[in-house]
Amino acid sequence: MSTRKRFLVISRRPPYGSSHARDALDTALTTAVFEQPVSMLFLDDGVYQLLQAQQPGGIQQKNLGATLSALPMYDIDQLYACSDAMQSRNLGVDDCLLPVQLLDTDAIAQLIRTHDVVLSF
Repeated sequence: MSTRKRFLVISRRPPYGSSHARDALDTALTTAVFEQPVSMLFLDDGVYQLLQAQQPGGIQQKNLGATLSALPMYDIDQLYACSDAMQSRNLGVDDCLLPVQLLDTDAIAQLIRTHDVVLSF
């Protein structure tokens, strides 16, 4: 009997200013440690977490990019971002620290339906 469930962690908040982004990453990593398949979806200001060369030292925060770059080591390589959120913020996949697949609204709805557990931060 398998107890594996497919997890989708949705991150909607910017990388700094609150603990939401770090909590989403910590949840994804912890879930993956227990050998559960994990995907991440970045929506709204959460797409800012994906940016390369973040320098949060000026606001005395730890760089989330280091944690984000660890995702593939935990077999979290299914990373998605909302194409509308990226476009409205003038961002492209070349701006991202890790490879990410852009999804439109319909594809996001389908992605959510294919997961057993959806956690939103």
